[in-house]
Amino acid sequence: MMQKKGSLGRGLGSLIPTFDSRKTQEEGERRPAATSRNEMFDVAIDKISPNPKQPRESFSHEEMVELISSIKEHGVLQPLILTPKDDGYEIIAGERRWRASKAAGLRAVPAMIRNVKEQEKLEISLIENIQRQNLSPIEEAKAYKRLMDEFNFTQEEVAKKVGKSRPQVANFIRLLALPLEIQEAVAAGELPYTQARTLLALDSPRACMKLFRKIIKEKLTVRDTEKKVGPRAKIEEKRDLEITEKEERLRDALGTRVSIKKRGQSGQVIIEFYSDEELGEIVDRISG
Repeated sequence: MMQKKGSLGRGLGSLIPTFDSRKTQEEGERRPAATSRNEMFDVAIDKISPNPKQPRESFSHEEMVELISSIKEHGVLQPLILTPKDDGYEIIAGERRWRASKAAGLRAVPAMIRNVKEQEKLEISLIENIQRQNLSPIEEAKAYKRLMDEFNFTQEEVAKKVGKSRPQVANFIRLLALPLEIQEAVAAGELPYTQARTLLALDSPRACMKLFRKIIKEKLTVRDTEKKVGPRAKIEEKRDLEITEKEERLRDALGTRVSIKKRGQSGQVIIEFYSDEELGEIVDRISG
């Protein structure tokens, strides 16, 4: 079920245009091919499947109820971004709209079709969610980490992709070092991002958990938390960013990912390689 819908402007803004999508057609037309132009089609809902690389892990019940109500009244005002998969389509961006449209009883949704690589799926979905402020700090941190792990991006490259500074990206990723219970509290909105970041200055997961439980029980503010952690918070953050900068410099020099693991004044420098040929190139670069 699809009908060609016209065109829009350029850039990321073209991914989220506004138009009336309440008219649909009966099944039977040939499915549209992916296009680089901003053409829109009505696509049957049962031909669409969610993206397993979607960075958003949870959808607020209240938000979904509001969106379902809006779609019933006004239709879907912004198209989904889809990519061909098997005999249907996979969502690149717009899973929440797709879920709400199904719940609202729609048979088709407006969409633009794109042929994209796996990297681009995650990038587009991540950027759309960030621009709409749909991700929790933990979901955002995991998405940044995935761009680095799966596509060998540096923090600087991730920052450029999503329009943030490198320290901002680094601070989000640092949240993933917190105990899982604290990460879950941040994701659920029970612990503010700023307080969670302050906990990273503590010496151990046990110390983090002890202060975390105190924050929840006594309803401590960000300022209260900073006072209990003391000046270590700013020192630890500065130290972490300095290590990240050194990792970036080594990565640029050697052409591969480098990790620095510090334990006091000592530690390890871990250089990754993915083939014998790449190992040889790394050795050549180091030996001059």
